[in-house]
Amino acid sequence: MNEIQSKEFEALKEKIGKELKKLRIKAGYKSYEVFSWDNKISRIQYWKMEKGTNCTLKSLKRILDIHNMRIDKFFNSLF
Repeated sequence: MNEIQSKEFEALKEKIGKELKKLRIKAGYKSYEVFSWDNKISRIQYWKMEKGTNCTLKSLKRILDIHNMRIDKFFNSLF
């Protein structure tokens, strides 16, 4: 991956994290900790996702299922 691709990838991860945070807040959760507890998700794993660290597609799909959101709709909302 070249430097431009790396920066684009980092920006995408950051967008994903911000969008996940918006979904959580929209669902009525002020705290990522309560959201992760209520949905039986690792608190640390979910925190990392919101902060824009690399996550697996499986983890992302699980979060989107909680929000009843299709993955294509989620990615369309990023752009």
